[in-house]
Amino acid sequence: MKSTKPLVSAFTSTLLVTMLVPAAQAKPDTVMFTANAPVIDGVANDAAWKEGDWHEMTSLMWGTNPEPSDFSGRYKLRWDKKALYLLAEIEDDHLSDTYANPLERYWDDDCLEIFIDADASGGDHFNNYNAFAYHLALDNQVVDIGPNEAGEAVPQLYNNHVENKWQRDISAPHKIYWEAAVRVFDDSYQHGKDNSPLTLKEDTALGFMLAYCDADGGDREHFLGSHEITPVNGDKNLGFKNASVFGKVTLAK
Repeated sequence: MKSTKPLVSAFTSTLLVTMLVPAAQAKPDTVMFTANAPVIDGVANDAAWKEGDWHEMTSLMWGTNPEPSDFSGRYKLRWDKKALYLLAEIEDDHLSDTYANPLERYWDDDCLEIFIDADASGGDHFNNYNAFAYHLALDNQVVDIGPNEAGEAVPQLYNNHVENKWQRDISAPHKIYWEAAVRVFDDSYQHGKDNSPLTLKEDTALGFMLAYCDADGGDREHFLGSHEITPVNGDKNLGFKNASVFGKVTLAK
């Protein structure tokens, strides 16, 4: 009778290797598809958000590191062919909207900032539409700097690019749940013209970064984001003008 020891040994080795290798999971830079788009209402109970793939917002871009009760944040992403969907969970003990004009010093009010580069090409986007840095204000308006119809780079509203809504949780520590649906536009966008957003597809790579401007009743005090930035001459506050500091995410099913 043949010995089964080699066979058993081989099987045991394979089993041990299988047990030691974790099951396949979505990579941190992968955005999973959703068949059911979340309702943008600031209530984080949609089926799209049930999975536990939270990403932290801990990279300091400007100012000082806050205490967790002053600011802490994390987020999830999903997509379908119409939009990139975001859920941010924010803890902020003081919300500030000092400047009534939505185009005035919007970065010195509390706001969520979504950075999008449609082809993940990086590069300058301060005076063009190579990428966007959408500032989502507490009144749910959306601001970025870009060329107007006259070609002047000025702060403008892009409310039809991002639908967003936030609400505070009634229970302590009264976290904010901020939902957004981002329609993605490429560098052919012209402000004030008839533009069509991209139809998102599997395997598309997007430049992406998320940040939060924390202002406690005056100028911005803290600015933390999702991706670590290598400083240029000591400056990490580069995302509003340089898409090369964004991270990259890939749309997957």
